Order: sequence, then C-alpha cells, then structure tokens
Amino acid sequence: MQDFLLRERQTVISERLKTHGRVLAAELALEFGVSEDTVRRDLREMAAAGLCERVYGGALPISPAHGSLTQRMSFAADRKQALARAAAEEIVAGTTVFFDAGSTNLAIANALPADLPLTAATNAPAIAAALIEKPGVNVILIGGLVDRQTGGSLGAKALRDMEQLSPDLCILGACGVDIEAGLTTFGFEDAEFKRFATSRSKRVLVAATSEKFGTAAPHSVLPVAHCECLVVEHDADAAMLEQYRARGCRTIIADKTA
Repeated sequence: MQDFLLRERQTVISERLKTHGRVLAAELALEFGVSEDTVRRDLREMAAAGLCERVYGGALPISPAHGSLTQRMSFAADRKQALARAAAEEIVAGTTVFFDAGSTNLAIANALPADLPLTAATNAPAIAAALIEKPGVNVILIGGLVDRQTGGSLGAKALRDMEQLSPDLCILGACGVDIEAGLTTFGFEDAEFKRFATSRSKRVLVAATSEKFGTAAPHSVLPVAHCECLVVEHDADAAMLEQYRARGCRTIIADKTA
C-alpha cells in the first residue's frame, strides 16, 4: 500500500509540473496528508530519475534545452531569429561583447550588421565562424577543449583566456530561466565558465525562447537580478515579465515571427 501511495503521489506531482509548472512541498504535503519531509523525499527520487529539478521549497520542470548545438540549432529557428534581431539592437558599436555558446547566441551573431565595428569574444567555434564573416568585427576565440554538448570551450584554458577580458556586454546562454531559481544550465563546468564570464562583464543579456521559462537545469549560473536585459518572445506572459522587471531585469519583447 505504501508503494502504491508513493507512485500515486509522484504521478500527481508529474501532472502538476506539466500543467502548472512549479510545485511547492508545503502545499503538496497538505494535499497528500503527509509530512513535508515525505514530499521532499518524493521530489529527490523524481529528480534523481530526471523527472523534475529540485529548487528551494519545491520543484520545477526539467529544462527542454537538451541535445547538441547542431540539434538545438534546428529547434524553433524562426523564433530564435526573432529574438536575435531584437538582441542585436542592444549591441553598441565600438564595444567589446562576449558571446557565450548557444544556438540562440549563434543566431544573434548572424543577425549583426556586417559593418558594425565591434570586438567580439566567444568560446564557441561556430559563433566565431559566423562573426569572422562580418568585416567590422574583430574576433577573439577563447580556446581549450570544446565540449560537444554546449559547442563551446570549457575548463582551465577557457577560464584563463576569459580572465584577460573585461567585456562591456555578456550575451549569456541559459538552459532554464525562473524568477526564483534564476538562470541555470546542465553542465557543471559550463556553469562555472558562465559564472566567471558574467563576473568579468559590465552587463549581462539573455535571449530565451518561451519554453525555457519556469524550468530549471541542475546547475545555477546567475540570479535574475544580475541579468540586466532579458529578450523574450512576442507572446511572453505580461504578468511574468512584470515579476522580472520587479527584480531589476529590463525586458525586450521580440517581434512576432512571420
């Protein structure tokens, strides 16, 4: 009977995550008539099985941003291009910009005007290849072992290279975006590199497709309050955006895709 109740609770939790997003341990404990410790144990087991991501007080759905860079490039390409056009407007001529690895950030690199004078640094060879086609852009490639999952160089060499830079703007890639969990990513070393890159930068911009919001990945990168600018899709929820603005995060709404 205990095993049946456990499975039943976890089924309900999975359904709530799909329909409502975040679940809170205290509310679930009251509904199930069990202790919060029991619910937290359920959430730990579900997280270990890859069914949710635990956050303070409850859980969030797992971020959908799985797959290699090549696989992610083919997902929602038109929507990422709309985000890229809006984000490109934030890049100021004559500045130094760091492009973190990511499919949306690759789209931003492609969206830059060819004659925009800029110094661009990136740890992603695919982004460097796109930027080198822009005559006005001087490209700095951050080196080291390239991680196949992220499409960017990570580890000690990448950190040492990044230490030499002080970008005016960091265009950060994020797997999950949540008002409480902040910006998160799947890889431990990726999170470490992202945190260091943002610490070296004057401003941080994140462009994210709608399905990343209200989700989380295992490794924390940055609180929402430290993201100066958030570029979102045209149909982003107005109430949700107001929460981000209340945390000091400026929001830019991209145009609707054709």
